[in-house]
Amino acid sequence: MKLYDDMIARCYAMLTPFSCKCYEVVEEKASETVLWEQESEQRILFKKDTAYELGGENLPAYSGVAFTSDETVKDEIVVCGPDLPQLSEDSPYARLTILRVDDSAWADNEQAYRVLRRLDYTRYHVYPKGFLMRISAAANREPVRVGREALLAGLNFEQVGRLFLDAYHKHPEVLGARVYFITEPSFPYAELGEAVRKMESVTESLNEIFNNLLMDCAACKLKPVCDEVEGLRELHFAAGRSGRQNTKTGKNR
Repeated sequence: MKLYDDMIARCYAMLTPFSCKCYEVVEEKASETVLWEQESEQRILFKKDTAYELGGENLPAYSGVAFTSDETVKDEIVVCGPDLPQLSEDSPYARLTILRVDDSAWADNEQAYRVLRRLDYTRYHVYPKGFLMRISAAANREPVRVGREALLAGLNFEQVGRLFLDAYHKHPEVLGARVYFITEPSFPYAELGEAVRKMESVTESLNEIFNNLLMDCAACKLKPVCDEVEGLRELHFAAGRSGRQNTKTGKNR
């Protein structure tokens, strides 16, 4: 899966000028780590119990997920900018996740559709206690309320990141995951936002392609994405041929 690689490289280039702290998660020790407490479902964190908000007061608050087969992607949590205990007021924020996925996961359209949906939805089902993510996929925003009690108990980005890594590794297709938390005030958030929107558009296109929904390029609202992302159009045509063959042999769902 190389469809996201140009966007990933663009994000890496944005991060290069900044000093980031990296926590490498070693598999042998990961099982021994006590994870931060999770809620069983998304719970409201009231304003009076909130220390500050990441992406509050209309500050940037971006979240994106990209897939790759790049073998250099391993389990890491990277913090660019002040960590949660160092913040005392609303801050710009971004969370970027890069998942290394076994290429065999995309070999069959039906399987690929299920894998993509499961992995994409994982980010909506991680509920760190005291870290309320209010994700809006439509607006490409992810503001976060950070609780006072959680900060006093030791909450930081490493704790949150480990919960995301644990959630993604419940899917056997994930071979490595790198999660970035960005709060650096001078970071080019607007440029990152453009890259994130493109990632989300590619994911939406893949969902449609793998589900054999889009066959007429002229009528497809995602045509500009196929035109821009190398390899996406070819994948679309290949999926179309596969769908037609399955229809002839009676293998469609």
